[in-house]
Amino acid sequence: MAKLLLLHAPHVVRPRFSCTRSLVSASALYRRPLIVNPQFSHIGPRLRSPPYNRRFSARAFDDSAVSSVEMEKEKQEQRRDEDYPTGEMDYESRNAWESFVVKLRMLFAYPWQRVRKGSVLTMTLRGQISDQLKSRFSSGLSLPQLSENFLKAAYDPRIAGIYLQIEPLSCGWGKVEEIRRHILDFKKSGKFIVGYINICGLKEYYLGCACSELYAPPSAYSFLYGLTVQASFLGGVFEKVGIEPQVQRIGKYKSAGDQLSRKSISEENYEMLSVLLDNIYANWLDGVSDSTGKKREDVESFINQGVYEIEKLKEEGLIKDIRYDDEVISMLKERLGVEKDKKLPTVNYKKYSGVKKWTLGLSGGGDQIAIIRAGGSISRVKGPLSTPGSSIIAEQLIEKIRSVRESKKYKAAIIRIDSPGGDALASDLMWREIKLLAETKPVIASMSDVAASGGYYMAMAANTIVAENLTLTGSIGVVTARFTLAKLYEKIGFNKETISRGKYAELLGAEERSLKPEEAELFGKSAQHAYQLFRDKAALSRSMPVDKMEKVAQGRVWTGKDAYSRGLVDALGGMSRAIAIAKQKANIPLNKKVNLVELSRPSTSLPDVLSGIGSSVIGVDRTLKGLLDELTITEGVQARMDGIMFQQLGQDSFANPIISLLKDYLSSLR
Repeated sequence: MAKLLLLHAPHVVRPRFSCTRSLVSASALYRRPLIVNPQFSHIGPRLRSPPYNRRFSARAFDDSAVSSVEMEKEKQEQRRDEDYPTGEMDYESRNAWESFVVKLRMLFAYPWQRVRKGSVLTMTLRGQISDQLKSRFSSGLSLPQLSENFLKAAYDPRIAGIYLQIEPLSCGWGKVEEIRRHILDFKKSGKFIVGYINICGLKEYYLGCACSELYAPPSAYSFLYGLTVQASFLGGVFEKVGIEPQVQRIGKYKSAGDQLSRKSISEENYEMLSVLLDNIYANWLDGVSDSTGKKREDVESFINQGVYEIEKLKEEGLIKDIRYDDEVISMLKERLGVEKDKKLPTVNYKKYSGVKKWTLGLSGGGDQIAIIRAGGSISRVKGPLSTPGSSIIAEQLIEKIRSVRESKKYKAAIIRIDSPGGDALASDLMWREIKLLAETKPVIASMSDVAASGGYYMAMAANTIVAENLTLTGSIGVVTARFTLAKLYEKIGFNKETISRGKYAELLGAEERSLKPEEAELFGKSAQHAYQLFRDKAALSRSMPVDKMEKVAQGRVWTGKDAYSRGLVDALGGMSRAIAIAKQKANIPLNKKVNLVELSRPSTSLPDVLSGIGSSVIGVDRTLKGLLDELTITEGVQARMDGIMFQQLGQDSFANPIISLLKDYLSSLR
C-alpha cells in the first residue's frame, strides 16, 4: 500500500459530492487529490389508479406512540399519493376478435419467434441484473427484458406457465421489488408460476415466496438469518503507515470523512445505517407475511431461530415441498398432460425475449413515450475503457435528451436512473438538459436500485420523481479531505521539494506538509460553497425552502419510502407507475395503448460487439493500464455514491473486507 501511495497518491482529494457509504473507496485514497462529496408500459391490460399501497408509515422507525400530528401527516401523504395513478395491472381476458388477430400474427411470425403451444417459459434469476437493454450478443439478465417477458407470458396463449429458478442475486433491493411486482402481476393471469431455489437467502426467498409454488432440493442451503451492514474505518491504518488525513465534513451524516479519520462508527452514521437496515428488514417481513399468509411476528420469530435445515421451511409452510429439479419437471409434465417419456415443451429467457409484443397485441397506439436509460457511474466524456451501457456518458445522454426535446412525436419522456453518481460537472450539465426538456413536455424520473448524489442530481430536474420503497437516494452533502504524507515519506526515505508561485498554489500539490492556516481556511470555504450549491439547487428543484432541504440533506442517504415522506420524491413504485404517470401528465387515457420508444437500445455494431468481447476475454492488461491512468490523471469534482454501502445493503455480504475494498475500488472506476 505504501508503494502505491508513493507512486500514485495525488496528494489532495479534489472537491467531490458523494453518497456516504460504509467503506471508503480506495479511489478516494489513491487517486482523488480533496473529496468534495457535495416498462415497460402495461399497454395491453388496463391500468388501475386507486391509492398506491405503501407498506411503511411516513416516519423512520420510531417506538414512540403515533401522535395526532404524525397521523395527519400520513393522511396528507396518502392524499398526495392519490394524485398519481398506480400503474397496477388488471389482467383482462381477450375477446374473440383479439384472440383471432393474435393467432394470425403468431402464424406469420419468424421461425425464431415461434413457440410451441403449451410451453413453459423457463427463466433463471442470478447474479447482477442490469437495468439496461441487452443485445442478443450480451450475457446476463436485463430487467426491462425480464419485465417484458412476464407481461408477454401472461397474455401469450402458447405459454402454460413459468418455471422460475432463483439463484443467489447480487442486484439491489429496488430491482428485487420490481421483479416481485411482475411475479404478482403474472399470477393475475391464472397461469402457474413455479419457483425453485437451491440457496435460500433473503432476496431469493422474497422472490420465491411470491410464486404460486416454491420448491427446493433436500440439500438446499438456507440462510434466512437476517440482514447486516458493515462500516469499515481506515484511521488506524493511516496512523500506522504515516498518513495524516485532514478532513472537513459538511453534513453530519457524511460518513466518508469519518471513514478516513475515525477508528469507529459515529453516532450519526450508526443512526443512518440502522434506519436503512430497518426499512429493508421491515419491508422483507411484510412481503413474506403477505405471500405466506403468516403473521409478521411469526415470520420474524422463525428468522430468529437460526434455521438452516430446508425441512423446517417445509414444516412451517414456507415452501411447497422438497423436490429435485427433475422431480419438479416430472410434476409439470403430469400437470400439462405430457407423457413421461416425452420432453417438457419449454422456451428459455433468451429466445422468448425475441418474441415481439406486437405479435401478442401488446403494442400499438399513436402516442409515443420516450424511455431514456441512465445506468452506472457518471462521466462527462467516453473513456478508453468505456463499454456500451456500463456507465452514463453525459455527452451521449445529452444528445438523446435534446433529440426528445426537439421532436414533436414524443408526448412525454421517462428518465430511468440506476446510478450512484460520478462527475459533478456532468451531472449538472445533464440536470440542465433534463430541466429544459421538462419545460416542453412531461418528464418522469424513475429510480431503480440507486439514484443518489449525482444520480439524484439528475432526477430532481424532472417534473415527477418515482422511486421504489427501497431505492437508495438523496446523499446531499460534502466532505473534503487532504492527505499529508510527511511521516510516510520519512519512513521510506523519500523526499519531495515543491517550488510554487501563487499564495495557494500548493493547496493541491504539497502533500509533504500540513496545510497552513490560510490554506486550511480556503480548504473549508471551498467545501462549504460546494455543499451550498448542491443543497440550494436541490431545494429549488423540489420547490422546498432551503432550511427545510437542509434538514433532509447533510449527506444522508434515504430509502425511497423515507425520501417520499420528506418530499425528495413524489411517488412510490416501479417503471409501470412511471409510465402511468407519464400518460396522466400527457393527457393520455390510462387504458390507451402507447408506443414506448427505447432511446438507449444496445448497439449491435461489430466494433461494439468486439469491444465487449475484448473487455471480458483479453481486456485484463488494458484494464490494469486504465486503472493506472485513472490514478494519475483523473480530475474534477465528483458527485458520487461510492459502491460499498450500496453493495452491502444490496446483498447479504459475507465477503472478506479486503476483497470488498478492492471491489469498491474497481466499481468506483467504472
